[in-house]
This record gives sequence, C-alpha cells and structure tokens, in this order.
Amino acid sequence: MPAWSKRGLVFETARHGVGRWMAHSALTPTPHRINENLIRVYAGFRDGEGVSRIGYVDVRADDPTVIVKVGDEPVLDIGRPGCFDDHGVILGDVVDAPGGLHMFYVGFQRVARAKFLAFTGLAVSTDGGHRFHRTQETPILDRAPGRSTIGAVHSVLYENGRWRIWYAVGDDWEIIGDQPFPRYHIRYAETDDLAAIPRNDHVCLLPQGIEYRIGRPRVYRCDDDGYLMYFTRGNVTGEYFPGVAHSTNGIDWERRDESFGMVLSESGWDSQVICYPALIRQRDKMLMFYNGNDMGVDGFGVAECDSAGFDGGVDAHG
Repeated sequence: MPAWSKRGLVFETARHGVGRWMAHSALTPTPHRINENLIRVYAGFRDGEGVSRIGYVDVRADDPTVIVKVGDEPVLDIGRPGCFDDHGVILGDVVDAPGGLHMFYVGFQRVARAKFLAFTGLAVSTDGGHRFHRTQETPILDRAPGRSTIGAVHSVLYENGRWRIWYAVGDDWEIIGDQPFPRYHIRYAETDDLAAIPRNDHVCLLPQGIEYRIGRPRVYRCDDDGYLMYFTRGNVTGEYFPGVAHSTNGIDWERRDESFGMVLSESGWDSQVICYPALIRQRDKMLMFYNGNDMGVDGFGVAECDSAGFDGGVDAHG
C-alpha cells in the first residue's frame, strides 16, 4: 500500500488566481507532463457565479509545490448559449494522441426541472496545450438509456489505435436534506472513432452500502498488464472520499478501498473531504494532485510517495 506524504495546498485560487474567471475552486486537477522540468495541471476554475472554465497551472516537476506559471486566460471557455456546455466546463482527461492533445471535458447546462445536466465534449490542441478548440458543439457522449442526466468521461487511454473510455453515468437524484444530489456509477466503452462511441457499454463499479454515487474514475495501466483505478465515492451521510480498484482487463474491477493510503487532515483545506485524485510519475516518486473540502473550493494540493509502493508498477506519465 502506498504511504502518501502530503505537501499541502499548492494552488490557492483566491491567492494565486488571475482574473475574475478564477475567483475560487480548482476542480478535478489533472497533471500533464510538459517536459522533464515542468508539469502542467489542468483544472476547472470558477468565477463569482460558480461557472467553471478550464485553465492551467504549471509547477516544477522536481518540486510540485512551486508554481512556475498560471495561465492568464482559459484554455477552454464555456460554450455558446443553448449548448450543452453553456454553464461551465470541467476537465475529464487530457490525452496525447494522433492529431494533437485531446481534451475530454464535461459540460454543464442548467435546465428548468433538474439541478443540471452534464455530458462530455471533445476539444483538441495543436499548440502544445495552450489553447483547445472544440471538435463539435454537441457532446461526444450524450444522453442514452440509463444516462439521462450525466455522461461524464473522466479517463481515457489510447491503446493500439483504440480509445478506451471510463465515465460516470447518472439517471436520477438522491434527496438529502431536501436538496437533490446526483446519483451515478462508473461504466466503460471503447471505440476507434470518437464521433461514434457505442451506446452498448459495460458497468465497472456500482455504489455499495450507504454510497449513492461513485465516479471520477482515473485509470492507469500497470506494468503487469493490469489496471489501477482511483475514483471518488459519496455516502448519504455526507462523506466524500477516494476509493481504489484493480482489474486485469480494464472492464471487470475489484475494489480495494483500504489501499488508498491517505487520511483526512486534522484541520485545514482537506480536513473534511479528499476527492478527485490524479497521479503522475516523477522519477522514483508518484505524485497525486487532488481536491479537498467542498470539492476543491480552496484550490488543489499535492501528495507524494515512493513509486515502489505500487505493486506491479503504474504507468502514470501524464
């Protein structure tokens, strides 16, 4: 089991943010390696009205607590009025593949009789990740039977010319304290054409016990040809915390939540919630970027551990 050492709140949005589009939060921080010296962390930054746009923070690879640069404008803004992403976008995944750097993002839309809808779009960068352009104004993962409210891609691997895709699927709401919270679980599909993701998919993980949502899957290939998944699970009693699963094929999963290896802090920005962990290898260490209380309202932090703590090794190069 990895023994994580917390390095603290790296990017505090209220202090380090640039412009009114970065008023608070740094949702689903996702690291991508620029070079040996630089890691770029893409995240969703909220304005004063709570609308998220995707930007980035560059940190030193050898010391990820040191901020090198903060992007001064979004790499992906919200969609035009009436589109599925007109009320905010957050990051799903960034994948370097033929044709450029592919950004899978989740677009939010407000509707009259539900809290929100959330479906997946695709944008591509050909300038090294400074600016992304939508491939289309409609979702690549849209409504289908069983996903009437949420179809949110959060992890993609490009293997042998095919796209392997893990995503959260939602169809209804859990009422807690008279407020609606989305129910969702994790599914999988694969395709050789992102414009034609099949509706027939596979259930990977379902909520257990008092859980009502399990999502934000982050999947990594292991050196032993297996797969490791980090995800975040929510209970009806209010806890929101990561879980871990292993698979031999990326489709059938065994939960091993006890192997996460990190606990809440006694006080501060991650004393109530830890969520949305994303990994990247840095030489003989593994770095984890993650959010804390209120799903990342303060920004994002980082933890590190010896990569030898991962049985079988993990391909998390970003």
